[in-house]
Amino acid sequence: MGVKLSEICNRLDLELLTSGISELMDKEVSEGYVSDLLSDVLANAQKGMILITLQTHINVIAVCVHTELSAVIFIQSRRPDDNVIKKAEEERILLFSSSESAFSIVGKLYEMGLRG
Repeated sequence: MGVKLSEICNRLDLELLTSGISELMDKEVSEGYVSDLLSDVLANAQKGMILITLQTHINVIAVCVHTELSAVIFIQSRRPDDNVIKKAEEERILLFSSSESAFSIVGKLYEMGLRG
């Protein structure tokens, strides 16, 4: 059983960066992956997961498309450029930002029932 991305956004007080595709907030996720090394994400993340990372460049979106990830949470108040947000909306990948650390975000997601 998954957790809706809208619930994750609300409970973790995330900022939705891709407001142009907010209809995807009803999608459910049950697993997450945390890494700042995109080759690691390519090798190990699974379809439908939510990615937690501090990387904000365009390659993050390419990795999400290739691995079919549902969403990304950027940590420590990091925000991608507008061109990255636009590309994410085109590819239908939800992007969020949080002021918290990866450790805190992952702990809260685990408490909500997500696993890795």
